[in-house]
Amino acid sequence: MIQLTRLNRSAIVLNAIYIERIESTPDTLVTLTTGKKIHVLETVEEVMDKVTGYYRKLNILPRLHEPNLDE
Repeated sequence: MIQLTRLNRSAIVLNAIYIERIESTPDTLVTLTTGKKIHVLETVEEVMDKVTGYYRKLNILPRLHEPNLDE
């Protein structure tokens, strides 16, 4: 789950797995796989960083640029 901020400054927590698309319109618009759209204060880059961190936490995204200690 990632925490984002709606335009009215209220917090929202989303399951990042259900994010289909992130757009800058110029506000950041997060579209979920259900078709629901949410405008947030965070930039596209900030949302992407949060999603990437969440995926890494779940081990569904490999860590890049880390040495393989098994070699």
